[in-house]
Amino acid sequence: MGSCLSSESGSPQAGSPVGLRKRRNSKRRFGSRSTSFDYRREEQLHRTPGRMFLNGSSDIACLFSQQGRKGTNQDAMIVWENFGSRADTVFCGVFDGHGPYGHLVAKRVRDSLPMKLSAHWEVNIKGDEVLREVSLNTSSMCSEDTSFLSAEEESRTSIDIEETGKQPEIFQTLKESFLKAYKVMDRELRMHTNIDCFCSGTTAVTLVKQGQDLVIGNVGDSRAILATRDANNLLAAVQLTVDLKPNLPAEAARIRKCRGRVFALHDEPEVPRVWLPNNNSPGLAMARAFGDFCLKDFGLISVPEVSYRRITDKDEFIVLATDGIWDVLSNKEVVEIVNSCSPRSSAARTLVETAVWSWKSKYPTSKIDDCAVVCLFLDSNDYSASCKENIPTAEEEEGPSPTGLNRSGTVIHVMDENGEDSEANEDEADEEHAVGHDWSALEGVSRVNTLLTLPRFVPGKDDIKAAEERKGRK
Repeated sequence: MGSCLSSESGSPQAGSPVGLRKRRNSKRRFGSRSTSFDYRREEQLHRTPGRMFLNGSSDIACLFSQQGRKGTNQDAMIVWENFGSRADTVFCGVFDGHGPYGHLVAKRVRDSLPMKLSAHWEVNIKGDEVLREVSLNTSSMCSEDTSFLSAEEESRTSIDIEETGKQPEIFQTLKESFLKAYKVMDRELRMHTNIDCFCSGTTAVTLVKQGQDLVIGNVGDSRAILATRDANNLLAAVQLTVDLKPNLPAEAARIRKCRGRVFALHDEPEVPRVWLPNNNSPGLAMARAFGDFCLKDFGLISVPEVSYRRITDKDEFIVLATDGIWDVLSNKEVVEIVNSCSPRSSAARTLVETAVWSWKSKYPTSKIDDCAVVCLFLDSNDYSASCKENIPTAEEEEGPSPTGLNRSGTVIHVMDENGEDSEANEDEADEEHAVGHDWSALEGVSRVNTLLTLPRFVPGKDDIKAAEERKGRK
């Protein structure tokens, strides 16, 4: 996303895990060193069967991302089949980074959030099983034992039963898991030593589909939609999430209550932004996000909106995408584009390419935004082999597979738009771009610039002392 880096910033430079191939004559920078344990853990995660995070497809989903014209690609995405070791469960997500280190934040959330969600989900399930066992044991107690239950406890039990009866059990469990995982993820970013999240952050729209149950967690202005058949058997678009922008009444009220300001610039009156109380920065174009700790005391939050939907036979596919898609294409257009793709494995790529064309047509003077798309097909039984027939594997090609898939559906690596191995150099390029790129406050200014300016950070005595200590340890 469009952003800038103040030349007077005293914030530490961001780093990233060691790349797959070591750069020649590379200089060691603060934050770029990672332990072998961290590297092995990341490499093992990227080789997890069923986990896709690069351009490619499987029997049930396809995903594609393309860099815009504002610098490094700050979008990230993921599809994780058999999520949590459950055969009928899939996790999907798209993440739209912003700020000078937004690409690092988006990738960190992409890699860490699903694992945190799975862990909290497992804990909540075990907790529910314990409560259920206690409830069964309690119901079998004799009348003398039941007399020890107070009237307040009895009423609370009946209320809990009534409330849980309104929603499916999986929604109650997953909603709590989403809330906990998002909270822990944001806390981890605040404490992260290698990524400066003071003026950088990311959106996140994520979902868990287990059988016919769909639970969605959303932070920011990325979006999820559902393609379903209406009463006339025509394909219609249903928006599953709300774009959490600062102009929404509830969001604006919370921000102003915390002394943050919400207003749009004269040059872009249709883009409301969040500003610090006494400084015309940073101008964040969303009301919720991971990171962006310069605004967390002034109304910006990372609490997700969690919703539930029961999948029916009329529902055909779900599209998750960053705002680079939605700024130029409507929900209906997106559904029509995906539905018209044959084979379906090309749907995500076709959607991104159409959005890029629309950017050039509608906003010829604006810089094209990064785009990331995940298409999850709900009627995948009819789809099985067509995807693999049209997606060559690494063994079938002379060179690396452009889809990032091997025959088992596991991501191996992907070719970027310049024909280079993007996975091998992903983190190295990110670090070099974040450190070496001269960010400008006016770079890519358009109606969809997420972060307009950065608040000035003046290092205090403690910061200077800490920097000197780090320098001494090198």
